[in-house]
Amino acid sequence: MQSQSAHEAAPPPAAAAGPAAPIDPIGRRPLHEEVAERLRDWITEGRLPAGSRLNERVLCQSLGVSRTPLREALKVLAAQRLVDLHPNRGASVAAPSADDVRHLFELMAALEGLSGELAALRRDDAQLREIRALHFEMLAAHARDDLPGYYRVNRAIHEAINRCARNPMLTQTYHSVNLRIQHLRFRSNFNRARWDAAVAEHQRMLEALSNRDAAELRRLLEQHLSNKLDAVLESLEPGDASASVTPPAKTGGQAVAQAQVRAQAQARADAHAQPGKQPERIS
Repeated sequence: MQSQSAHEAAPPPAAAAGPAAPIDPIGRRPLHEEVAERLRDWITEGRLPAGSRLNERVLCQSLGVSRTPLREALKVLAAQRLVDLHPNRGASVAAPSADDVRHLFELMAALEGLSGELAALRRDDAQLREIRALHFEMLAAHARDDLPGYYRVNRAIHEAINRCARNPMLTQTYHSVNLRIQHLRFRSNFNRARWDAAVAEHQRMLEALSNRDAAELRRLLEQHLSNKLDAVLESLEPGDASASVTPPAKTGGQAVAQAQVRAQAQARADAHAQPGKQPERIS
């Protein structure tokens, strides 16, 4: 009995002499930040269309959270101009006008162009290898017709180019503006011909970055954003310069393509959400 007790009470081996190992705590993000990120994804992928009213009860049920973190998340998105808060009337997804869209894309084209010019001059070999690897990952998603997967990698490429510019003020402004047009950049690929053209443009961008051709990479990125703008404006009603950007009518092959995109977005959201059914569109 004494032997067993001694065995159970035996202390662990003494630690080796020297300084204590550094503590590396597990970081946890506040819940409202997780909710805000999920809502941003849903806005980008069209599950929460521009102009749609945000039903707190349905969103809480879909996200598995209470109203407090949801409302905090909506405040974050409102500060980023992705959501409009209406006193005593809840919130809705921001719906930029055609003029807003033009102005935002003009500004984004300038930011992308400057990022590319500086990146070509300042990138190192490791950064080039990273972007090249992302490029091939993007090509694979394109070959699978996986638009949500393609877009996530595509966005990572543009952000990696921006990091190569090594200008924190540029990066701060870049992210602020880019957040407001993510859903528009995503939808610009609904047209297959434009999507294929965008992939070809990325190949030329990679070549210019590899060759350190700053002027050419700037030109390509500015043209890339101009083409995105044209694709978005095609979805606006002709002659209505103040029309809000809302989901385009679904006819023919476009209906099939958009249905596939929504199904893929649904699968991605379900993979991260708590158990329970989520609607295709939250309203």
